[in-house]
Amino acid sequence: MNTLTAPVMALVAWSLAVWLWMYVQRLPAMSKAGLKPQDAAFPGSLNGLPAGARQAADNYNHLMEQPTIFYAAALAIQVGGHADGWAMHLAWAYVILRVLHSLVQASVNIVLLRFALFSLATFTLAVMVARELVVLFG
Repeated sequence: MNTLTAPVMALVAWSLAVWLWMYVQRLPAMSKAGLKPQDAAFPGSLNGLPAGARQAADNYNHLMEQPTIFYAAALAIQVGGHADGWAMHLAWAYVILRVLHSLVQASVNIVLLRFALFSLATFTLAVMVARELVVLFG
């Protein structure tokens, strides 16, 4: 049985792992910098933290952006009964590319590599959506 639930849940789980990674980096950095929790009241107020703490937080934010389109598309494809083998492969490819993007951003943070992974993931998502639009409106 083809189901897009597995890649959706894998990306949700990865997002939660990055959330944990963010706080493992951020809390000690805040403590070392002498910052109190209230000092983080406004966006950008923690920009003075070391790169590792900012990169993990930036990546967590990125996982709350474009993947929302993936979740909606994957679940729409599933509910529509169109979760075929291609949809499965594309969904897993998207998840893998987003995990790789996270690993790059939160570690070495090479912008051109991040951009390439982001672009490939976006293209993969676009193909998923285009395939479903053809099925729906074809």
